[in-house]
Amino acid sequence: MLRNGLEPWHLLVVAIVVILLFGSKKLPEAARGLGKSMRILKSEAKAMKEESNVAEPTATYQAAESTVATPTEPPATAT
Repeated sequence: MLRNGLEPWHLLVVAIVVILLFGSKKLPEAARGLGKSMRILKSEAKAMKEESNVAEPTATYQAAESTVATPTEPPATAT
């Protein structure tokens, strides 16, 4: 019965239910809001990606710097 997954008539039924629930006046507003949200998400993801690319060499330098051995005093012996 569910071999083919969603068929075109399933999508039509879902579209009719959405229109009945939200009304034709709210749908354009919802689409506009969704579009704005997607643009904001995309720009934030791009900014995070650029920020991680810039910060990555610094983190590598700091990790290499912390692995350099520093001279320490030998432990004191009790006499």
